[in-house]
Amino acid sequence: MEWLNYHHLLYFWTVARTGGVSAASAELRLAQPTISGQLRLLEDHIGEKLFHRVGRRLELTDMGRMVYRYADEIFTLGRELTDAIRGRPTGRPLRFAVGIADQVPKLIAYRLMEPALKLPEPVRLVCQEDKPERLLADLAVHALDLVLTDSPLNPSINVRAFSHLLGECGTTIFGATALAARSRRGFPRSLDGAPFLMPTDNTVLRRSLDQWFSQHDLRPQIVSEFEDSALLKAFGERGVGLFAAPSAIEAEVRRQYGVQVIGRIDQVRERFYAISVERRLKHPAVVAISEAAREQLFG
Repeated sequence: MEWLNYHHLLYFWTVARTGGVSAASAELRLAQPTISGQLRLLEDHIGEKLFHRVGRRLELTDMGRMVYRYADEIFTLGRELTDAIRGRPTGRPLRFAVGIADQVPKLIAYRLMEPALKLPEPVRLVCQEDKPERLLADLAVHALDLVLTDSPLNPSINVRAFSHLLGECGTTIFGATALAARSRRGFPRSLDGAPFLMPTDNTVLRRSLDQWFSQHDLRPQIVSEFEDSALLKAFGERGVGLFAAPSAIEAEVRRQYGVQVIGRIDQVRERFYAISVERRLKHPAVVAISEAAREQLFG
């Protein structure tokens, strides 16, 4: 493993921050030739110049600006670590990195994460949307604090993590006004032959809907399939077809997309999980999400 000499980095950071070797020498209480020599060693290690001279001034090169950004964050975190060890408040928001499986509806994701933003301690939320497998790989190396998904951890995935059921709800069928007028009467038989927008077949909801349609001998006309749930709803808003969404966000879907409820299918259950490396949830933002989901969103 290639190691960076943090003493060299500190001298560079001080020179860049104070504006020159002379000012850095006074702050660090070191001789100017010592600091200049350490800078040359850092440049040799990186393989590029970090400063170039303009008249009597030193200015950062493009590489120097990039290295300075990293150095500034490193030494700022170092000061905050010292403050935290000594019990002093750092003033830095709690970083909370969440991976959202791409099949989780955006409105559900927001409702689940909203309680984390209302904690007494400020939280800086970092959201990443991707396929569950890639998110779980990031969770395994602690790049993420939590993964939100619509299915528990698959035993075949070699990641040491734990699935926490946040809640479940039935499914509501929606449609734009014109479609709703002719689809609401006689529900659910009215779905037979009706234009329908479906999630792709790699999702839990799609498999559940297909099974329910088969059990009730219904054959809706599938006009489009979508990986992105928000895009699916946007097409539904325009009257391209009926669509399904979790009943837990029924009011939000009606309000945001201006659609109407056709009917509800309680047998088609949608479940949502928080996957973490902790068997027992400890992160304050994760605890807030779990409690609010069970008591409010799905309660």
